[in-house]
Amino acid sequence: MSLLKTQLQSDVKEAMKARDKRALGTLRLIMSELKRREVDERIELKDEDVLAILEKMTKQRRDSLAQYQSAGRQDLADQEQYELDLIIKYMPEPMSESELLALVRTTIELTGASSMADMGSVMGALKAEAQGRADMAKVGQLVKAELG
Repeated sequence: MSLLKTQLQSDVKEAMKARDKRALGTLRLIMSELKRREVDERIELKDEDVLAILEKMTKQRRDSLAQYQSAGRQDLADQEQYELDLIIKYMPEPMSESELLALVRTTIELTGASSMADMGSVMGALKAEAQGRADMAKVGQLVKAELG
């Protein structure tokens, strides 16, 4: 079983004991998404799978947060920010700009990429390293800049 999933389950129990409804609600959202994926695909999630789900959830929260703020709905924006902050606690430490650029350049060298036609192989190799630690859209932009 995934260590991350075990930690989440433990934190759900702690939130229940502490009667922290706000944290419990967010943790249950995470756990339900993990369970849905396990049931749909009939698999036992690994840490990489859990990270991918958490990354997707953070992206959704950031999008919602921006929409709520632009619509002037501060109450909903505050809830999204709380959920985002809680989910981020389970993510690995994000890569710095310089670390990310160094990783992109190293991966390009290792894969022997020389043009935009090789971008898919570079992104595939980078995904394992950068998953959960960097925004893959930003990684894609860096790869394009380096290959272009």
